[in-house]
Amino acid sequence: MGTLLQRLAAEGLGTLFLLVAVVGSGIMAADLSPDNIGVALLANAVATGVALYVLITIFGPVSGAHFNPAVTLVFALRGEIAPVLAIAYVAVQIVGGVLGVWLAHVMFDLPVLQISVTARSGPGQWVAEVTASFGLVLTILGGLRHAPGQVAALVGAYITGAYWFTASTSFANPAVTIARSFSDTFAGIGPGDAPLFIVMQIVGAILAVLVARLIFPARS
Repeated sequence: MGTLLQRLAAEGLGTLFLLVAVVGSGIMAADLSPDNIGVALLANAVATGVALYVLITIFGPVSGAHFNPAVTLVFALRGEIAPVLAIAYVAVQIVGGVLGVWLAHVMFDLPVLQISVTARSGPGQWVAEVTASFGLVLTILGGLRHAPGQVAALVGAYITGAYWFTASTSFANPAVTIARSFSDTFAGIGPGDAPLFIVMQIVGAILAVLVARLIFPARS
């Protein structure tokens, strides 16, 4: 792992580019396929998945490549990151995510400061976020246990698929959720809907930790 400054820079920059990928690809997809939401979602999913593969590969050795407060919480609960460092990780993830959204807006000549009006609410959406976050964390923990060299590919593949098999399109990340509330674009979420998404994401992540203890026991 890198120094404290390197680790925080990696988490902030990684989350920034993750949001550039999520929001930027959503804007591009909606512009190119305004009458075909399916094609737009496919482009959005693929861009996010491949970006995650790259970002985890290059930043993983520096910071662990969490880019996600729920993932940081998981590693804090497992005693693999100190609480103070975990708080710092979460702070730079959120800041990096918002900056990534703003950068995407600038690139596509949109107003930088926006608030989303996209409604994403209801039991189906909330269950979807529990499911998406549970699957993401289980993928990470299972990958670290059985195929540590393939975690980047596993996470990228999981998120690409989860865009399609979850009703919420798999936010699965509190920093991403907060940042996307500042973008009134294809990828946005209304600020009023974000808090319950975040709660469900944390619930899913904690459930995954409990299940992982059962099915991925530590090596003796």
